Amino acid sequence: MIEIERKFLVKSKGYKKNSLSKHFVKQGYLSTDLSRCVRVRIIDEKAFITIKGASSIDGLSRFEWEKEICKKEADEIIMLCAADTIEKIRYVLEFDGNKFEVDEFQNKNNGLIIAEIELSSKSQLFKKPEWIGKEVTGIKKYYNSQLAQKPFSKW
Repeated sequence: MIEIERKFLVKSKGYKKNSLSKHFVKQGYLSTDLSRCVRVRIIDEKAFITIKGASSIDGLSRFEWEKEICKKEADEIIMLCAADTIEKIRYVLEFDGNKFEVDEFQNKNNGLIIAEIELSSKSQLFKKPEWIGKEVTGIKKYYNSQLAQKPFSKW
């Protein structure tokens, strides 16, 4: 499956008032190679293994394969991960008919807040909420796999 998404820095906490749900996310990387990244993610009590391919030149799309696994297995696999784990609080909300996910990073990435929107096509238009800041789509240092290796606190 091809994933199409755009990422933005968040400039205020305005997203919290419209949040539909809030989740704790922990993820680790078995491979942080940008051409074939392998991630294990736990969201609350569910767990997934994900393989992502290289990003398109514009950074908007890439291949993504994901499968749900049991949480116990995910806990064990995370122990094998190469870099630091990423921990974040994810807020899910709708704005003008589109779903946004806002991640408040913790630990070594504390202070970084990124919003993502998944699109059905690269040309899909959408309205940006007032709390959306600078677009960081395609900027590799904002990829979670790269934040696991070089956290926000070390920039």
